[in-house]
Amino acid sequence: MINKSTSLPLLILIILNIIGSGILISQDYTNEDATRFFAQTKQVNQFIKRFNGEENLKGEKINPDDNKYRSKDLRFRYFQMIFDEGNKNVDETLKQDFIKKIVMQKPEFLSFYDDDWYAEISTKFDYAGTKVDIIFFLKIEKENDGYKWVIVNLYFDKFDKFFYQHPDSTHKFIHPMSHELDFMNLHKVFDDAENIEYYYDKDYVPDYKTLFLFEIKNKTLHFSEVTGVKFHFFSIENYYFEITNFKRNSYNSGWLVSNLLAVKEAEKKNMIEQITGKVK
Repeated sequence: MINKSTSLPLLILIILNIIGSGILISQDYTNEDATRFFAQTKQVNQFIKRFNGEENLKGEKINPDDNKYRSKDLRFRYFQMIFDEGNKNVDETLKQDFIKKIVMQKPEFLSFYDDDWYAEISTKFDYAGTKVDIIFFLKIEKENDGYKWVIVNLYFDKFDKFFYQHPDSTHKFIHPMSHELDFMNLHKVFDDAENIEYYYDKDYVPDYKTLFLFEIKNKTLHFSEVTGVKFHFFSIENYYFEITNFKRNSYNSGWLVSNLLAVKEAEKKNMIEQITGKVK
């Protein structure tokens, strides 16, 4: 669990990043190498700080009393660095409008403690002797004086195929006078096991988290590895974007914006409901 006041000294961060990326400092470590190293957005927290203009171009934290803190000039410079330049699917006009709005016109900022950003984690599991893919969605949740990541939803196609595969449910109901027969006709519900969900109330949504726990506790699912991570951000008004970690030997690497959409707030609510599984 991360306490809101917790932070690592810059030196420790640099050492951890150097170890994590396999970079060795030696006499051959040139100014160009250093520039590339600092240009890379190596951590998600660093992405948030650069998005906000809360660290300088050397990766050093800026004091909130400093006039460079969250300055428009600094943020504008960073916004030229935090988009994936190899992604031609992000419309350039949309990108520039986004930057202009949140930097120049109506400044908006991100926070690690925001309630509306989500991690998407792709994983491999062993399931009945077969490798399967499961996607988890996590969010930050406050607990006492600290914060933690919690699983809010998951997607496993094996679960998905259990439910609502036969859309014609016109004749699948329990007769409204069944109570007068002591519900003796209830057997037809359980004789139709493939379609039993159609006899549930109209607000029923399959709970994949509970199914997943059942499989884990029965030891039919075994975790293997994480194969990918990305993050979805909904906190900027009328926009949605995601970031992905691009590992390449260039200035444009690390955690970068990999998708950007102009989305109305009502549409954004629907997207969040899809992620969390809380579809109305």
